[in-house]
Amino acid sequence: MLRKPEKALDLSHYKIPTHVAIIMDGNGRWAKRRGLPRQAGHRAGAENLRRIVRAGVEFGIQVLTIYAFSTENWGRPESEVRGLMRIFARVLDQEIDELHSQGVCLHHLGELSGINPTLQEKVRRALELTKNNNRLILNIAFNYGGRAEILQAVRQMLADGIDPNDLSEELFSSYLFTQGLPDPDLVIRTSGELRISNFLIWQAAYAEFYPTPAFWPDFGREELYDAIVAFNQRERRFGLVTEREL
Repeated sequence: MLRKPEKALDLSHYKIPTHVAIIMDGNGRWAKRRGLPRQAGHRAGAENLRRIVRAGVEFGIQVLTIYAFSTENWGRPESEVRGLMRIFARVLDQEIDELHSQGVCLHHLGELSGINPTLQEKVRRALELTKNNNRLILNIAFNYGGRAEILQAVRQMLADGIDPNDLSEELFSSYLFTQGLPDPDLVIRTSGELRISNFLIWQAAYAEFYPTPAFWPDFGREELYDAIVAFNQRERRFGLVTEREL
């Protein structure tokens, strides 16, 4: 079967956001509309990640963060959680070599505790294999919650005896899972929802938010291109005012 050629997309006149973060939403609804079980939607979503990583490399995005599994997702039906864990393990087994060959450096955001030890070891091996790559940093937010991240940072600062008078935004950021990385410029949420759902709630304080009605399995290279174009139409003020507003 011949593969359909990809459409030429020109971003040469646009500023590429350094860090793009994506809330991958809508797998279940994508499956339901097709009369398929939810797990089929999660599998399609995992397959789509390959397309988005390739597009991120092509477009010159330096940091890509995806929200794969939140701390709240443990409350889903046990069978669905088990299926998600199997999918994540399979993605690591099947995709890590290609990610490595593309120069992708894998980072994990969240806690490994509570995850199956076999899956924990797969994650650690993937992180070790790709740690020296520098073409694209791919943050996988897995067993991650923004509030939990902030609490963990505060606990560690207290344990380290940080003087409150020495506390700054820069110091606080150094205790987060994203330490050393730039804050996201653009946060994309698929499926049309308008919530951040406990995702990067410190880091995304001044990110541009881009909701799209496309379900995650349908959010491809061209949709990512559209999001970058829309990002370029925004005026980022970071709480300031422009000259024409004075």
